[in-house]
Amino acid sequence: MPSSRVSLTVNGERRTVTVDNRTSLLDLLREHLGMTGSKKGCNAGACGACTVLVDGRRVNSCLTLTVRLEGAEVTTIEGLSKGERLHPLQQAFIDHDAFQCGYCTSGQIMSGVGCIDEGHTGSPEEIREFMSGNICRCGAYVNIVRAVEQAAGRK
Repeated sequence: MPSSRVSLTVNGERRTVTVDNRTSLLDLLREHLGMTGSKKGCNAGACGACTVLVDGRRVNSCLTLTVRLEGAEVTTIEGLSKGERLHPLQQAFIDHDAFQCGYCTSGQIMSGVGCIDEGHTGSPEEIREFMSGNICRCGAYVNIVRAVEQAAGRK
């Protein structure tokens, strides 16, 4: 199988890897780097459980080929906290009980961080629209929106 050598920064740490050209970013993170916070839900870009930030933009890591990320900066759920200090959105998820089974939580949080950074938190409706690619089978949407509002400084 054809493979490539790729250098990228993951959660502030420079990594150089040699991967099969078909390796998704999700598989790189989970299987090669041991970062299992990003979940493999549908593996087709429909659920958002695998959402991470690449160069500050939200992406479905299951649809993103590692070979296209030369020089990119990737942030995963593992890279949000600063030591023991949680990211404000991680804390808001706890404060608002914005998770039930927890499977979608890392993708929801990463998408929420992107939503906040992009400035799409003007109303609950706007938050729902810009996070609509993240599915929660448990239906915790009301509390997820409240958590994003809190972290964005709206509530």
